[in-house]
Amino acid sequence: MVTTFENDEYVYEALRAIIDAQPDLRVVGEAADGAEVPPLVARLRPRVVLMDVRMPAIDGIQATRLLLAASADPPRVLVVTTFENDEYVYEALRAGASGFLLKRARPAEVVTAVRAVAAGDSLLFPAAIRRLAGAYGGSGGDRLRAARLTEREAEVLRLMTTGLSNTEIAGQLVVGVETVKTHVGNVLAKLGVRDRTQAVIAAYESGFVTPSG
Repeated sequence: MVTTFENDEYVYEALRAIIDAQPDLRVVGEAADGAEVPPLVARLRPRVVLMDVRMPAIDGIQATRLLLAASADPPRVLVVTTFENDEYVYEALRAGASGFLLKRARPAEVVTAVRAVAAGDSLLFPAAIRRLAGAYGGSGGDRLRAARLTEREAEVLRLMTTGLSNTEIAGQLVVGVETVKTHVGNVLAKLGVRDRTQAVIAAYESGFVTPSG
């Protein structure tokens, strides 16, 4: 894992201590500016990058874009922020981050978040994303229409926006979990997104779902 924090040594040291205390996690590098992230990641090849959204020169949003564009198999990005209702957070999620983590998060929450994104899952907070979309979201035009989702895929996407897991969606639709996984995979592919977080944002940006519900 690589961490990126500027002028917040206390937060960095606390996160490093939390992560390095786990038998299956390790901090392998650190950067003080977004410009340092792509070459550092190329050299160290971490599975997760904890990205501070506010950094000098190149902020966490642009650093996330550069990082995800630099490799066919980039690491997962987890943005770290002081305030969840922050335009920087929303833009970082739009840029491809898999979720966000508050700097005041408890140790157990940090570990759970890192393990989740390392495993390829999204760290999805539906209520927070709904608020962010309402405050900062733009228009995605005809993105959903162009994706040509089937009726079932659209139904799965709608349930994804509520934060339900594949197992919970399967229960709602009375189908098998593997069937749901197939539908989720199809939704991601048709929308051209990497994970559930970007799919949910696309749903809001396109007006498929609205912050008001």
